[in-house]
Amino acid sequence: MRYFVLATDYDGTIAHNSTVPKEIVESLKTLKASGRTIILVTGRELDELKDIFSDHNIFDRIVAENGALVYNPATLEETLLGDAPPKEFVEELKRRGVHPVSAGRVIVATWEPHQNTVLEVIKQFGIERQIIFNKGAVMILPPGINKAKGLKAALIALKFSFHNVVAVGDAENDSAMLQAAECAVSVSNALPALKDMSDLVTVADHGYGVKELIEQIRNDDLASLDEKMQRHYLEIGSRFDNAPFMVSPYGTGIVVAGSSGGGKTTLTAAFMESLTASGYQYCLIDPEGDYLEMKGAVAVGDATQPPAIEPLMQLLEQPQQSVVACTLALSMNEKPVFLQQLLAEILKLRQDKGRPHWLILDEAHHLAPVAADVDTFSSLSVFSNFMAITTKPELLHKPLLERTNTVIAVGEDPEQTIDTYAEIIGVEKPIVNNAKLQKGEVLVWQRESGEVPFLVRTKAPQQVLQRHKRKYATGDMAENSFYFTGPENKLKLKANNLQTFMQLAEGVDDDTWLFHLRNHDYSKWMSDKVNDNALAEQVERVENMEPDALASRESISKLIQLHYTGQG
Repeated sequence: MRYFVLATDYDGTIAHNSTVPKEIVESLKTLKASGRTIILVTGRELDELKDIFSDHNIFDRIVAENGALVYNPATLEETLLGDAPPKEFVEELKRRGVHPVSAGRVIVATWEPHQNTVLEVIKQFGIERQIIFNKGAVMILPPGINKAKGLKAALIALKFSFHNVVAVGDAENDSAMLQAAECAVSVSNALPALKDMSDLVTVADHGYGVKELIEQIRNDDLASLDEKMQRHYLEIGSRFDNAPFMVSPYGTGIVVAGSSGGGKTTLTAAFMESLTASGYQYCLIDPEGDYLEMKGAVAVGDATQPPAIEPLMQLLEQPQQSVVACTLALSMNEKPVFLQQLLAEILKLRQDKGRPHWLILDEAHHLAPVAADVDTFSSLSVFSNFMAITTKPELLHKPLLERTNTVIAVGEDPEQTIDTYAEIIGVEKPIVNNAKLQKGEVLVWQRESGEVPFLVRTKAPQQVLQRHKRKYATGDMAENSFYFTGPENKLKLKANNLQTFMQLAEGVDDDTWLFHLRNHDYSKWMSDKVNDNALAEQVERVENMEPDALASRESISKLIQLHYTGQG
C-alpha cells in the first residue's frame, strides 16, 4: 500500500453549506476501516467545528485554525503551533469597524474587504502576522503557519511521511497542503488554480468528490495516477539525448550488477542522495562498511559491533530518518539470518506506516545468496521498492531477482549480465547492440516497458564514500596510481595513493613537477582516477593560475589535506 493517510479540507470539500452528508461520513469510515488514517485539515476554529460537525471524532487528528492547532479527538489533547493573538490587537480591529471578527487559540479571522484595515493594524502593533485568503475569508496567523505545517505536525505525531498522504481541497488556503502531499486532489468545485496544480480532479463536487476519491483509493491505491506524478520520480542519470532517466519511487525493484570497479557504489551513493533530497526514507544494509559516513543517514553497527535490530527499527520509526546497517561484524553465515530477521520487522513497519520507502542491499549475494532455501526469504514475494547490488545476478536468491523489474548492468560485459538475468527469471533475452560502456555509463533494461536496453550516464554523488576515500588517501590504487615521469620520461615514480603523491611531490625536481602541472595531469588524475570532481576543479584552478613550482605544490597539497584529512 502506498497511501496510508487521507487529509481533507472541510468547507467546500467534505462539507457543503457547513454540513457533511451522512453518506460522506460513512464513506470516510469505510476508508478508515481499510487500515488507513484520516485527518481533517480546516481553517475553522476548533470549538466552532465541534458545534457544527458532530461526527468530527471519526478523524484520527484534526488540524484546525488553518494549521495553527492540532487536536486528537481520542484524547482531547490540543497542540498549538503558534502564539495567541494579543487581545488589544483584536479589540483594535473591532474599534476600526472590522466585522465580523473572531479569535481562536491562535487565529484571528474576518472577511473581505477588511484585509487592508487588518494590514494597517498589524503595522500599528508591530507584530509578525501573515494574511491567508480562503474564498473571501481573511485569516490572520503567525508567519509560517499554514495547513502544510499543521498537517506535518499531525503526521509526525502519527509517525507518517508526507509521501504516504493524499490531500484533497477546494480553495487557496489548501494549496500548501496539496503541494506537500504525495498526491494532490481537487474536488470539481475547487478554484481553477488549485485544479491546475492537482494530480486528480474529481468528477463530483464537494463531499461526493471525496467519496469518489475514497472509492479509487480503496480500489487500486491510486496506482493509475503514478505516471502523472513524475515530479516524485527518482533520477538515476541521463540518456544520451540528455533526457533524465528516472524511476518511480513506488512498485520498483532494481538489480545493479557487474564487475568490481564498474561504478556500482557510485551509482548507489547517488541514488541514496536522490532519496534523501526527495525526503524518502531508506534502510541500506552495508556488508563492507562503505556507507558509514553517508550524509542523511545514521549508521548502526561497525567492524566490531553487529547491528542490533531493535535500535535500528527505533530509528526507522522516525519518518525522516534513514539508516545504514553495517554488517561487517557478522560472519558470512550470519548475514542472511540478519536479513531474514530485518525483513520481518521492515514488513511490519511497511504494513503499518508505508516505510521505509526503500530497502537497499549492497553486496546482496552475501545477504540473499542463491544457495538459500527457497522458503528462507518467502517475504520477498510481496516486496517492492528495493535495490539489490551484486557482482553477478546468478549469485542472487532467485525470488529476489523475480521481484525486480529493472536491471542496471555495469562493467565490462553488460550484455552478458542482462542475458544471464533474463535467463534466470525465465523471460526472453532482449536485443543488445554490442554495448561497450565508458566510465560513468551503465546499460539499463526495464523489462516491462517493452523498450530495448539503453545507455545511461549516471549521476555522480556529491559525497566521496568511506571505503573509496580511505583507498584514495592511504590504500593501493593499483593501475589507477599516478606516475611522475618528467618531460623526458626518465622517471617512473609511482604514487599509489594521495598520501604518497604528496610525499613524492615534495621531492621531485621542479622541471618534473611543472611538466605535469602544465599538462593538467594532476587535475585529470583527481577527476578520472580519484573520482573526485570537486577536488579536480580546485586543482585545475591552481594549474591555470599558479606557475610557480613551490607555490603550486603547497596549494595542491593543502587542497588534498582539506578534502581527505580535514586539515590544511
